[in-house]
Amino acid sequence: MTDETKKLLLDVLTACQAIQGFAAGRDFAEYQKDEQFRSATERKFEIIGEALSRLGRTAPEVIERISDVRAIVAFRNRITHGYDAIDDLVVWDIVEQKVPVLKAEAKKLLGEAAPD
Repeated sequence: MTDETKKLLLDVLTACQAIQGFAAGRDFAEYQKDEQFRSATERKFEIIGEALSRLGRTAPEVIERISDVRAIVAFRNRITHGYDAIDDLVVWDIVEQKVPVLKAEAKKLLGEAAPD
């Protein structure tokens, strides 16, 4: 695994950790009310989607091991280009259901990386 691949996976992992940190002990109603919380979460999803998009170009053998990668990149594009049509409930569901899975997959892949 190249250093660039490791860096991109680390970007995904740290963005997932940040999202979980933002959401810890909070609920959907708080997400809806707090613009800063929503903005920070959406920004981290942009980072995740961009990192995975780059991984798809540079390390297709790694990207194949990430669940729903196409949907994740598409979600990033939706947040970036369709910012005015984001459904907070969809985002919150992804925070609760999909981020833990992605975090675990990124962590596993990084753990499998051979030391240089």
